[in-house]
Amino acid sequence: MKKNLVIVESPSKSKTIEKYLGKDYKVVSSKGHICGLATSGKEGLGIDVDHDFEPTYKISKEKKDVVKELKELTKKAKDVYLASDPDREGEAIAWHLARVLDLDIDTTKRIVFHEVTKPAILEAMEHPKHIDMDLVRSQETRRMLDRIIGFKLSKLLQNKIRSKSAGRVQSVALKLIVERENEIKAFKSEEYWSVHANLKKGTQSFEATLSKVDGKKPKLKNEQQASEIVERSKGDFIATSITKRSKKKQPKLPFTTSTMQQEASTKLGFGARKTMSIAQKMYEGIDLGGQMQGLITYMRSDSTRLSDLFVKDTLAYIQDEYGKEYVGKAHTKNKANTQDAHEAIRPTDIKNTPESIKQYLTNDQYRLYSLIYARTLASLMKEASFNVTTITFEVDGLQYSASGQTMAFDGYTKVYKKYEKQTDELLPEIEENEVFHDVVVEPKQHFTEPPARYTEARLIKELEEKSIGRPSTYATIIDTLQKRGYATLEKTSETSKTKVFVPTKQGMLTDEKLGQYFSDVINVEYTADMEKTLDEIAEGKQDSIAYMHQFYDKFAPIVEDAYSKMPKMELEKVGRTCPSCGGDLVYRNGRYGKFISCINFPSCRYTENDEAEQENADPNQEEKICPNCGSKMIIKKGRYGPFWACSNYPECKTIQPLKEKVKPEPTGEMCPECGHELVKRKSRYGTTFIGCSNYPKCRYIKKEPKEKK
Repeated sequence: MKKNLVIVESPSKSKTIEKYLGKDYKVVSSKGHICGLATSGKEGLGIDVDHDFEPTYKISKEKKDVVKELKELTKKAKDVYLASDPDREGEAIAWHLARVLDLDIDTTKRIVFHEVTKPAILEAMEHPKHIDMDLVRSQETRRMLDRIIGFKLSKLLQNKIRSKSAGRVQSVALKLIVERENEIKAFKSEEYWSVHANLKKGTQSFEATLSKVDGKKPKLKNEQQASEIVERSKGDFIATSITKRSKKKQPKLPFTTSTMQQEASTKLGFGARKTMSIAQKMYEGIDLGGQMQGLITYMRSDSTRLSDLFVKDTLAYIQDEYGKEYVGKAHTKNKANTQDAHEAIRPTDIKNTPESIKQYLTNDQYRLYSLIYARTLASLMKEASFNVTTITFEVDGLQYSASGQTMAFDGYTKVYKKYEKQTDELLPEIEENEVFHDVVVEPKQHFTEPPARYTEARLIKELEEKSIGRPSTYATIIDTLQKRGYATLEKTSETSKTKVFVPTKQGMLTDEKLGQYFSDVINVEYTADMEKTLDEIAEGKQDSIAYMHQFYDKFAPIVEDAYSKMPKMELEKVGRTCPSCGGDLVYRNGRYGKFISCINFPSCRYTENDEAEQENADPNQEEKICPNCGSKMIIKKGRYGPFWACSNYPECKTIQPLKEKVKPEPTGEMCPECGHELVKRKSRYGTTFIGCSNYPKCRYIKKEPKEKK
């Protein structure tokens, strides 16, 4: 009997969903994208810019077996359902699957679900849709823009200033970091003073701060002005005004991708990529004691909407667990360009409390799930309310103010207080016209602070507020800036856990050159407008080909102009000559850091590590000859440290370890598991152990008795 075939993106989802659907369905995974833009054609773009930007797609090598299997399964299937993720990338994957597997785009069933739970999957299967080609065109346009801008700018910058890459969104994020750094450098700190009165009633002390001088806001620029205020404050302090009011604090909205990344960064210390990786696993499914279940809804969302059914269930849960007075309501605040088909990131079942499933989660999963759970639950609870008291004191035409607040009702903070600090600031009971004698008044010196550098959370917030890129891409942008050596994440102080972005010298240079030649394209406004246009293409309101022509007609001439006008940066000379050909030795930046090579590369391929390593090299190091071609061997540095390499590379690719491995030493004992001889080996940590000589087929290791202390 033929089965229905369901194709999802992730292997971990396929087993879970197959259990939900039963024996009539086979669920398999495409393992993400099955093909991508080729790197063939003019300039290696994989896009025919002369014929309406026709893209060329190529099935990646690692996906050929996957595609072959999917084709065979498709032929045998009764019906095919495409169930890739519910966003533009997912829609594009569904379209590529239909295209490669010869499925009819207009009739093939496309199912969309936002959580991996049985009710959500069955509901999606009952209401299949078709591939949304507007969404596909939007994703394709984004991909082509990224390819054209990325390839052309990267090639230019590599040629001119040896920067590794540039990108549509990456370069704007770098611009924000560099602009902030320039603001900090240009900042001139200014001195100012404040004056504080220390009052006491009974055993309780409290502080009042100077708020007005002769009816005007104080502006104290130096110590002399502050001292004059202290002199004027030597009389009696009279409480002239006491105001009491109630203040309410609303709970924060449920998580979007961006706000989840920000909160996970500040509250849990997670990087954006780590947050997304943990969230993805929880979305796809966790084994809860023999039953796989998705714990949260789809983790790529810019909506704060919650489904009516979830709201109903959660409000009932709040009433049962905390009481009627804690029941709030759903709040939604979506931007105009929000993809509202999505929900906010929330638990799939409010009854799955963090504590009840803790045993099935890793520590990081538990921490992130607890944050998502608390945020969602809090968003549907009553606001917290406070009693706020403000007292104004007067002395010789000066006004001092003291404020205090007490919590009247904890509301949503009952579940969110762990992530949101609340402190009561109590004031003693004071009556109007009450007089205070012998009040101690002291001035305090301050200096204006420069704007703060971007933390990961702050940069993500800035990118979202300025509509640069999409929240799902922020983790990649942040990673790329660091991998390319354009910015580093550094601690604000030795004891601080907070890390901020600091642009490198190469990052500053890259931004400077992009600013000189591409200011019309690499800027906040242009990038945000591009994002808006991509949304309009997704809604069917814009023609993608017309937009590509409009963009390229502007961009291509700017690139040509930059090639002719941007000066080429000279390589920094070492001050020594190449021992192979006599040319100058120069510094270059390689994949594994700075190294020295001949200026005549590629005709001369002499290389060595940097000067520090040359100075520290063993002067008695014997010369090594390549056993394969007889050329001189040189020491190169790789990701795992230094190694011997043939100087005749790439004609000869011989490499050897710098230090020969210590050969295993026979012990005369036999392995109790397979009968082979036991040998003494050295571990990667420098310790010795006795193991089977038949490794890796036999992994027996002899346990040595622990030494008594």
